[in-house]
Amino acid sequence: GTMAAALQECERSELKEAFDLFDAGKAGKLSFHEIKVLMRALGFQATKAEVVEEVYALDPANDDGTVSFALFCELMAGKYASRNPEEEMLKAFELFDNDCTGKISLKNMQQVARDLGEDVTSHELKLMIDEFDTDLDGHISQDEFLNIMHQGHDAGSSQHSQAFADVQHIVTATSNNSRLSAA
Repeated sequence: GTMAAALQECERSELKEAFDLFDAGKAGKLSFHEIKVLMRALGFQATKAEVVEEVYALDPANDDGTVSFALFCELMAGKYASRNPEEEMLKAFELFDNDCTGKISLKNMQQVARDLGEDVTSHELKLMIDEFDTDLDGHISQDEFLNIMHQGHDAGSSQHSQAFADVQHIVTATSNNSRLSAA
């Protein structure tokens, strides 16, 4: 299917890892029930009936009640695409803003980087904040944070994109962690 192409490389590898974890017998396919559990582990609400319906929509000839990795990618591409990115970003913002000030400070950034075992120096974090802090109050507000997230791909200078990539990376790591621990 064409959908699978829409997955980002990082999403694809996240899915592969999860799929392999469930596919203990290395059969290369999972049952509908396992797919449902897997989707939930990845932070998506799914009922068995929904899984069945989605599988048959993509694969009408499915007769053995199992889902291959390729089909799983197609199922998930739709889910990733319909996930509300703003909502995800705001969740990530809240994780950074761990003292609930409505802004992300250098201290917040250090805390999150530490929690995630990211090896980012204070100097680098400070650069990130300076880079995106448009009202120059030394913090990143929610709007500034959303700007960072939205302008991912049109980062200008190389330093800019590096700082940006770091933030993006930390955010992805954070949202993945929070999804797993919430499951």
